[in-house]
Amino acid sequence: MLPAAVFGFNSTASEQPPPYTLDMGRAFAACLNTDRPDGLFATVIVDEYKVALGLAYSSVESIAETFKTGQGVYQSRSRGGLWVKGLTSGATQRVFRVDADCDRDAIQFVVHQADPGFCHLNTRTCFGADTGLTALEATLRSRKANAPAGSYTSRLFNDATLLHAKIVEEAQELCDATDKEEIAWEAADLIYFALVKAVAHGVSLADIEAHLEKRAAKVTRRRGDAKPGAIKPAVATPATAPTTGPHAAPTPVAVTAKLPIQLKVHNDSSLDEGTLKNLLHRPILNLADISARVGPIVADVKQRGDAALVDFTAKFDKVNLTHGTVLRAPFPRALIAEVQPTVAAAIDVAFANIATFHRAQAASGTLSVETMPGVVCSRFSRPIDRVGLYVPGGTAILPSTTMMLGVPAMVAGCREIVVASPPRKDGTPVPEVVYVADKIGASAIVLAGGAQAVAAMAYGTESVPKVDKIVGPGNQYVTAAKMQLQNDTEAMISIDMPAGPSELLVIADNNSNPAYVVSDLLSQAEHGIDSQVILVAIAPTPQFLASIQTELSAQGEALPRSDIVRVSISKSYILAVDTRERALAFSNQYAPEHLILHIDEPESVLKDITNAGSVFVGPWSPESCGDYASGTNHTLPTYGYARMYSGVNTDTFLKHITAQTLTRDGLDLLGDTVTTLAEIEGLEAHRNAVAIRLRDIRAGKADNAKVK
Repeated sequence: MLPAAVFGFNSTASEQPPPYTLDMGRAFAACLNTDRPDGLFATVIVDEYKVALGLAYSSVESIAETFKTGQGVYQSRSRGGLWVKGLTSGATQRVFRVDADCDRDAIQFVVHQADPGFCHLNTRTCFGADTGLTALEATLRSRKANAPAGSYTSRLFNDATLLHAKIVEEAQELCDATDKEEIAWEAADLIYFALVKAVAHGVSLADIEAHLEKRAAKVTRRRGDAKPGAIKPAVATPATAPTTGPHAAPTPVAVTAKLPIQLKVHNDSSLDEGTLKNLLHRPILNLADISARVGPIVADVKQRGDAALVDFTAKFDKVNLTHGTVLRAPFPRALIAEVQPTVAAAIDVAFANIATFHRAQAASGTLSVETMPGVVCSRFSRPIDRVGLYVPGGTAILPSTTMMLGVPAMVAGCREIVVASPPRKDGTPVPEVVYVADKIGASAIVLAGGAQAVAAMAYGTESVPKVDKIVGPGNQYVTAAKMQLQNDTEAMISIDMPAGPSELLVIADNNSNPAYVVSDLLSQAEHGIDSQVILVAIAPTPQFLASIQTELSAQGEALPRSDIVRVSISKSYILAVDTRERALAFSNQYAPEHLILHIDEPESVLKDITNAGSVFVGPWSPESCGDYASGTNHTLPTYGYARMYSGVNTDTFLKHITAQTLTRDGLDLLGDTVTTLAEIEGLEAHRNAVAIRLRDIRAGKADNAKVK
């Protein structure tokens, strides 16, 4: 399927498509018919191997959106509106082809389905667990990513000589096999090791099947001769494969067209109030719907404790916690030893910088002020006793988040630090997370993620310690769980902030380096399909905008997570403004999590920034440095919450206690003010608590006066 964007005559993204651009999705839908009262079309979703993943329903609008974005978009019958597959779970779909059936009342989507799969139960299909070659391919991908160093599985993927020997061995055994069962057995062995080699080199079953399809479709074929050396004596063959004729080498398979990685461009001077308001909105989902899904998870963990945690981890993460739900300190040295020396050294440098900056934030001593003679007010800080640090996991390894949360908790002096992070497939924690947890003095690591881990720390379970405050970023389910639990008086927790999907805003002028600007945009766009990045360009020239789009395509297509970038960029944009002042005003309205200044004399505008999570000043201050090692914290408010929240800092892990000390003369001086205000509010006990003392003070003064 070709994305609709390639059919217009306009070669660059613009605010409004030209009137002669063909809407391919609606054109396709116009050829369909349906007798359903709701006007929907039954939609069968299959993968590249034509394995049925499930059934959904499409509308004209959802079909148009699929053609526009190249992503699987369907019509939700239960919630209404469009359903973008993978928007919350990350299990995205890239649509390769759309077909209508013979009656044109049903359609088929051919998609590439990202893990964990199409089904809401986190299976690849809605018809149960995956089987056959596709299941084997998924297993091998998992083994490649998680095989312990030095294991046989790891050696298979990394030792080309060993794998070569195994393939040759299995091929020979297949050649020697004679009966049906033996041939099947040996063929399975050969296919297994052939797939190991394919996965090791990034070759998918789809790539293999594409070549098989070409062979099946050929009218003329290559000669069936074996290669020299396979049969003795050797048969003479040409030194090089001819480029044409019946013996030509196979033609490379054409790559399916994808949606271009390009940003829409809006001109600030031509925007009406409604459009501007929409640009300030994040691509957020139905939070009520997310909360409704999170509620039962939280309730189940509250009721069943560890058993629920084990069940949800098996369901959502496909991990069996056979060795328990919590790893307690002291942590196994063998796990820590898995961290590569270069990685450990990098963590140590970042750890030191973060600690230095956060120690500088700590209050020094007690604040004491005499507000009037004899009335002294003071304030002092104390660490929160027990804190839970949520460290997201999934496909990423995040020692940086463990540091960003753990170092300020350590500096603040919290007595008990509990880390929660999804485990690896074997049920053990990520070694880099363990390494940092050990450095910060954590008492436990909860081997779970998602709303279930947040609930376990909030309520406490048989093995998970209860905490007083939960901090850390996460997806929208984690955020919803945190917000629900802070309002539950039984949980009795506080949270740091509503920290949702990542976002970034760049202010750039024509003197900035387009390559640097784009690299910063993409550094956040790759976080997830619900991320958003914005470039506010000051009086941009056509050449500057063209350079930005060129760099976006070149850098974005080269990224391993380009499919994620493709979706998040489709929800992002460039806003062209006339002046620096207007750029700053828009940024303050948007209140970004990250703000990068690619402008001349960037330090001069810091005084004008009122809403931002963290600011990166100048071309040599990439956002990545703040994410990892400069010293500032990368857990920051998103969704516009930078208007009223700060990022995580040392004070996040402290509570401030005030005290007041009044002398006899101080109360005599202040007392009438207090009794008057208490009387106005009708709080007689408040008034009396002061009045009873004032009578004694003033009676004593009168007695002293008589004596004199």
